Amino acid sequence: MKTITPAGIAPPFARYSHAVEIPPGARTLVCSGQLGISADMEVPEGAEAQTALCFENIGAILREAGMDYADIVRINAFVTDRAHLAGYMAARDRFTGSPPPASTLMIVSGFARPEFVVEIEVIAARA
Repeated sequence: MKTITPAGIAPPFARYSHAVEIPPGARTLVCSGQLGISADMEVPEGAEAQTALCFENIGAILREAGMDYADIVRINAFVTDRAHLAGYMAARDRFTGSPPPASTLMIVSGFARPEFVVEIEVIAARA
């Protein structure tokens, strides 16, 4: 994968790449939004713990597809409050490699259940 960061625009605000180019012929995996819920239906409190669980769930999906975290090229993340940004970013950074994937983070009004504060979807690609 090739990251693209043009010199003529402002650098990323956090640890993400402006763009990631997927080479021709690469396998692409599109992952639905994952919530911070465990296999036994437990939902941890706090954005950092929920983000970590989201990425652990994403990791299981990636492994099932023969991929890993380094294959993530795009993250779309959603949090329910600005107060969750630091926890989200701290956990996200433990699961993403270098160079980091392209990423968007949005603040939304809520999810299907009020205890969820983070949802994450990814696109992964492997040559």
